[in-house]
Amino acid sequence: MEIIGKIKWLDETKEYGSNGFRKREVVITTEEQYPQNILVEFVQDKCDLLNAFQIGKQVKVSINLRGREWTNSEGQVKYFNSIQGWRIEEINEEIDQEMPPMPPPTAFESAEGDDNEVEDDLPF
Repeated sequence: MEIIGKIKWLDETKEYGSNGFRKREVVITTEEQYPQNILVEFVQDKCDLLNAFQIGKQVKVSINLRGREWTNSEGQVKYFNSIQGWRIEEINEEIDQEMPPMPPPTAFESAEGDDNEVEDDLPF
């Protein structure tokens, strides 16, 4: 899966526990009718991928959805989801602003200017 948008927030790499688990978070704001602020976490060696990026950059982030089960001290089971990034690349904004490609001409449009074209026999 992928998320495309602008970097709104970029945290520092943080270490947790005595085994050196590393995590770095970034918030991507999507650019759609109803923009969403999506928190994506990069873990371990993937944290370093964010070093080349700054707030405001247009990016495409490849993600995996992760889920886990946890039982609290009262025995209640809880479920948590996270979005983990594993690749990030900058998108050139000029590409996003280009016009979409024109569709190929329909049979009617291509037949208008060509008297030698054979009429097809499809009923629609």
